Amino acid sequence: MTAAPESVSPRCAVFEVCGGCSRQNLDGGSQLREKQSVLQRRLLEVGGIAAETYALLPPVTGPAWNYRRKARLAVRMVRRKGCVLVGFREKRGNYVTVMEACEVLAHGLAELIRPLRVLLDGLEARETIPQIEVTAGEAQGRAFSPTAALVVRHLRPLNPGDLNRLTEFAVQWSLQMYLQPAGVDSVFRLYPRQGPDRLYYHLPQFGLRLAFHPMDFLQINAAVNRRAVRLVTDLLELEPRDRVLDLFCGLGNFSLPAATICERVTGVEGSADMVARAEENARANGLQNTRFVTADLYRWNTDAPWAVEEYTKILIDPPRSGALETIPLIVASGANKLVYVSCNPETLARDARELARRGFNLKSAGVMDMFPHTSHIESVALFERLPTQQSGQSRT
Repeated sequence: MTAAPESVSPRCAVFEVCGGCSRQNLDGGSQLREKQSVLQRRLLEVGGIAAETYALLPPVTGPAWNYRRKARLAVRMVRRKGCVLVGFREKRGNYVTVMEACEVLAHGLAELIRPLRVLLDGLEARETIPQIEVTAGEAQGRAFSPTAALVVRHLRPLNPGDLNRLTEFAVQWSLQMYLQPAGVDSVFRLYPRQGPDRLYYHLPQFGLRLAFHPMDFLQINAAVNRRAVRLVTDLLELEPRDRVLDLFCGLGNFSLPAATICERVTGVEGSADMVARAEENARANGLQNTRFVTADLYRWNTDAPWAVEEYTKILIDPPRSGALETIPLIVASGANKLVYVSCNPETLARDARELARRGFNLKSAGVMDMFPHTSHIESVALFERLPTQQSGQSRT
């Protein structure tokens, strides 16, 4: 049997077992071509949109290694091995991969696998800790200088000795250490005792520093996210007179950069916590032309003040389920450009079909390689309203 020309030797020693990656055996170019092919195939088969009718954008790429700034690591005490394992689950089963390090976790996290195993092995609670959330922030704007936080999920109360060991570990590795005794709402910080519960990342091309809690959603690849934000604002062709509506705005990852260019940005998000974070980030960055609203975008109220206003440009970044329910609002908004950031080509293609039916033409689309070495496809698509459907005809 001969290896295919695009095959490469996996860099990670546990690639064949670990479920954290699935494509390390393909070279980077082949991975991108595969993702582009899947995107175009879904647009054709689900959306009825042929490849020759829109432009294929160059892929948005970044470093393929040590890129992942957020992950959930499984923890398991394995008696037959006589130790605690920490890492991603195996590809084919519920076991935890035996690993000493990780090639894809961001610097500041990748080095912690083995020390965490040693730490947890010494805890009395080692059999009642099922997972650790690891998150990396950035201490500086220009370089990806890491800061890190750990969130330790524990099923039983921790004794004073274990709490001291966790605190000492946080001090030794300059970490923020959080505990999660129950659901997500139970998370609290163990160390340091003072200061805000925040990490930060930077969008230096817009002069922004964004705060987030370690449990918040954020784009997992810092370098690709910076380039994606620039691409989105470029595709929208933002001008000082524009009024932008950002649906599923999260903590302001796209809203706040847009606000540095245009007249006004309205961000809408289902999570009140994320809306509060977006407002916090707007204040911290001195942006006064933003408004953030909490609303269920799958059951939005068409009479809400933000929903009946007119906009010139729209951005949407929905979850995997897509944004089909928001299309009547998009059509009624008067906007002539729409940029759709997607983490699921299936629902993007479905929504593109409905947008086409409602007068929006797909102009360009491409992949953003947020997750190198995996089959996950993040993409971006630009839609423009057909001339016969311009603002004023949609609100009757």
